[in-house]
Amino acid sequence: MQRFLVSAAHKSSGKTTVAVGLCAALAARGLRVQPFKKGPDYIDPLWLGEAAGRACHNLDFHLSSSAELRAQFAAHGHDADVCLVEGNKGLYDGLDLEGANSNAALARLLELPVVLVLDARGMTRGIAPLILGYQAFEREIRIAGVILNRLGGSRHEAKLRAVIEHYTEVPVLGAIHEDDGLALVERHLGLMPANEVTSATARIRAIGERIAAQVDLERLLALTGSALPLPASLPAAKLRPSAAPLTIAIARDRAFGFYYADDLEAFAAAGAKLVAFDTLRDARLPEADGLFIGGGFPESFLDQLEANAALRGDIRAALDAGLPAYAECGGLMYLARSITWAGKTRAMVGSIAGDVVMHPRPVGRGYVRLAATAAHPWLEAGASLPAHEFHYSSIEGLPADTRYAYRMERGHGLDGINDGIVQRNLLASYSHLRSTQSCDWVARFVARVRECKARRVRSERRQRLAATKIAMNVDRLAQMTEEGRNGTAELAAAIRR
Repeated sequence: MQRFLVSAAHKSSGKTTVAVGLCAALAARGLRVQPFKKGPDYIDPLWLGEAAGRACHNLDFHLSSSAELRAQFAAHGHDADVCLVEGNKGLYDGLDLEGANSNAALARLLELPVVLVLDARGMTRGIAPLILGYQAFEREIRIAGVILNRLGGSRHEAKLRAVIEHYTEVPVLGAIHEDDGLALVERHLGLMPANEVTSATARIRAIGERIAAQVDLERLLALTGSALPLPASLPAAKLRPSAAPLTIAIARDRAFGFYYADDLEAFAAAGAKLVAFDTLRDARLPEADGLFIGGGFPESFLDQLEANAALRGDIRAALDAGLPAYAECGGLMYLARSITWAGKTRAMVGSIAGDVVMHPRPVGRGYVRLAATAAHPWLEAGASLPAHEFHYSSIEGLPADTRYAYRMERGHGLDGINDGIVQRNLLASYSHLRSTQSCDWVARFVARVRECKARRVRSERRQRLAATKIAMNVDRLAQMTEEGRNGTAELAAAIRR
C-alpha cells in the first residue's frame, strides 16, 4: 500500500488543489484511493471524495484519541491501494506548543511519509534552507519529496530544481506552473463546496490531468510505499437494534451538505435509514420518524429557500407536531424566522423564534467544549463533549424563556454562554458534533427518535382503542334505543287491545 500526508509550509500554498488533483490522477489510473482530511473540515472532504470516488474521512485530534485515529485510518483504508491524507495549515502548525496535534504529529502517529507542497512564487536559492529547516525541525518526520507549486515558468522551475539538487537530498516530485485552470472556486467563506458546483466533476478531471502532467506519479508511489500493517480496525458497532429500522429525513442539496462520512455510516449502524430531500425543490418532507439538517450555506440561497414556502410550512408543521429533529449551524439558521445578509432579509421556516443576521467576520470559530444541561433531549446533564464551530452569523430576538441544551465550557455558541436551542423535540445548535467514541451523538439521537416513535405508536394505539370503544358504545346505544322503541310499540299495542 502507498500512504502519505500532503502538507505544506503554510496555509494557502495550493495544498488542497494538489491533493484533489493527486486523488483524481491516481484514481484515473484505476487505483483505489482513500482520502482523509486532518481536522474539522467539511468542504475539502467534499472535493477529495468526489475526486477519489470514495467518501473522505476526517482525522481530528480534538474529537478522537490517538488510538481511535489509528483505528479510523485502518477501518477506512484497509482495502485501498493508496491512502492520501490532506493536512490542514502547515506541517508543524497546531494549537499545542509541543505540536501534539500538528500535521507532523499525525504523520508520526500513522507512520506516513510527507509530501510537502511549497508555494515557490518569488523563490530561488531561499527554497533550500526552507526544506532543510523542515527536515531538521523534527528528525523522525520523513519528507518523501516536495511538489513545487505556482512556478513562474520553465526557467524558474530549472533554477529551483538545481538549487534543491545541490543543497538537499529531497526529491522534487513535481513542479506545477501558475495556472488559473487549477484554481478551485472560492467565495465569502472560503472554497465553494463541491456539492454547489455544477461543473465539479469536469473541473476535478481537468485538475487531475494537469497534476498528472506535472507530477511524477510513479516516483511518488515508489517513495510512499509501505509494508507496515495497518493498525487494528475499529470494533464492530455495538448497537444492532432488532426493532424495525427507523427513517431519518436528511437535507442534502446545494444549501446543506456539511456531513461527516462517519456520522452518515453511524446512522446505518444504529438502525436508521437516511432519506434525502432537497430544501430548494421538494414541496414536502419525506415520510420519516426524525429529521436531520446539517450545516451549509443557506445565506447563498435565500431567495430559493424563501420561495419554497410549501416545504417550509411542512417542516414547521412536523416540528410543531413533535417530530424529533437535530439541526447544526446552517440548519439552525434555516429553522429560524428569517436570515438577513447583504442587505436583504428572507423568511425561513420559523420554528425557532429568532432572526439570523450575517456578519462580515466570524462570530464563532474553532474548537469548542460543551456541557449538556438538563434540557438536553438525548444526553445526560453534565456530560462534557468536544465539538467545533464556524459561523459568521448570530441569532437575535430569542425569547427570555428559551431552553438551552449546552453551557459553553469553551467557544462562543449562541451567545458565548449557551448553545443548543431546545424546542419540543428539536435541538438546534451552532456547534458541530461528530460521532466518535467520546461523543456517540448519532446513536443517542437515533435512540431518542426510536423512543418518540414508540411513544407515538402507543398513543395512536390508545386512540384507536378509544375510538373502537366509542364506536362499540354508540352501536350498543343505538341497539338499546331500537330495542326501547320496539318495546314501547309492543306496550302501546297491548294497551289498545
